[in-house]
Amino acid sequence: MEALQSGSDTLFVLMGAILVLFMHAGFAFLEVGTVREKNQVNALSKIFADFGVSTIAYFFVGYQIAYGMDFFDAAGNLVANNGYELVKFFFLLTFAAAIPAIISGGIAERARFYPQMVASIVIVGLAYPLFEGMVWAGNHGFQDWIASVAGAEFHDFAGSVVVHGVGGWIALGAVIMLGARTGRYRKDGTIGASFAPSSIPFLALGAWILTVGWFGFNVMSAQAVGDISGLVAMNSLMAMVGGLLAALVAGKNDPGFLHNGPLAGLVAVCAGSDVMHPMGSLIVGAVAGVLFVWFFTLAQNKWRIDDVLGVWPLHGVCGAWGAIACGIFGQESMKGLGGVSFTAQVIGTLAGIVFALLVGLVVYAILKYTVGIRLTEEEEYNGADLSIHQISATQK
Repeated sequence: MEALQSGSDTLFVLMGAILVLFMHAGFAFLEVGTVREKNQVNALSKIFADFGVSTIAYFFVGYQIAYGMDFFDAAGNLVANNGYELVKFFFLLTFAAAIPAIISGGIAERARFYPQMVASIVIVGLAYPLFEGMVWAGNHGFQDWIASVAGAEFHDFAGSVVVHGVGGWIALGAVIMLGARTGRYRKDGTIGASFAPSSIPFLALGAWILTVGWFGFNVMSAQAVGDISGLVAMNSLMAMVGGLLAALVAGKNDPGFLHNGPLAGLVAVCAGSDVMHPMGSLIVGAVAGVLFVWFFTLAQNKWRIDDVLGVWPLHGVCGAWGAIACGIFGQESMKGLGGVSFTAQVIGTLAGIVFALLVGLVVYAILKYTVGIRLTEEEEYNGADLSIHQISATQK
């Protein structure tokens, strides 16, 4: 019976890994639909290549930093429990590799291909696992310290901050280091040339793939069949719908906002999807949808932060909101299951923001002033490297 149960857990986590892996196609098509046509091939190639180097970095270095698992000193674990530890690595790898996929959307259309892959290796191999291990593995006494101060550990069930917040705030640092796309803003700060999405159908396809895959992201974060919770699925659904409808209204029927709205809600609900009431999740998702529209508009139009897909508002801001909201709507007084602390959620969220923003600024500053990460104006005009123009040239 034990072997059967282990096999069920292995299959459960494997299916979750496959669903989250498929989400990377969602990231790709969301970016493909948002960037200009000349950069579509670059967007597809970049996210696929980033997943490849992320796998190597996480396998050889990152997973050991986060969880102390050395695959070269763990022969018994290769087959134990039907290879559960291996599919657990696969599942958590898909989370780790989401960080470069998130960043990719922010720095699209002007970042050089290979320096970005170097950044992905450093972030997935070293930076992200450090914070991941502090929160999800209790490394370096981080959770013990928060519990001693706030009465409970920082609760982030599926990664509102650990994954999405970290990705979004690293992306903000990267965008700041890169600067805006050529022609995006005039000298007086007003919006310059039009950079409208090239394909709403592709954008919508990406949003749908991400939305469906997210139920693997959240529900299967239980990592065992016996720990599965229908509450997580219901909360994910309600937050998704709340974000969708709120972004539709706040965004005044703009299709870009409409299709990012459910993603904002899903980012926000990750942290507390296992402890909140569905009504609370609906509110959390709706607030996230509005936050995305507001901060995307402010960043683009007022602050001149050229975040192409709005990954900082979507993942950074909404991720932070979701983790803090877990400390509100997870309370028993708000019909949640309890066991969470608002103070702990604030501390953990702020720690994630500071850590990720510093990583983004430092990693991309080093690349900027050494090998360079920004395309030239001519390269931008012709299309990013690995662009449709390059593909056409090889076919002549």
